[in-house]
Amino acid sequence: MKGLHVTEFILVIIGGLNWGLIAIGTWMGSNWNVVNLLLGSWPTLENLVYLAVGLSALALMFSHKGECRTCTP
Repeated sequence: MKGLHVTEFILVIIGGLNWGLIAIGTWMGSNWNVVNLLLGSWPTLENLVYLAVGLSALALMFSHKGECRTCTP
C-alpha cells in the first residue's frame, strides 16, 4: 500500500508543477506544458497521464484525513 501511496504522491506533485508551468508559460506567450512537450505526438498516452494524475489526486484527497499514517515510519 505504501508503494501505491508514494506513486500517487509523485503523480500529484508532477501534475501540480505542470499546471504551474502551464500558467507561467501562458503569461510568457509559450507552451510550457511538460506532459504535452514530452508526449504530444501520442495524445492517447498524454491523456492517460492526465487521467493518472487526476485519479491520484482523488485518491489522496480521500485517503488523507488530517494526518498521513502511511508516510510516518
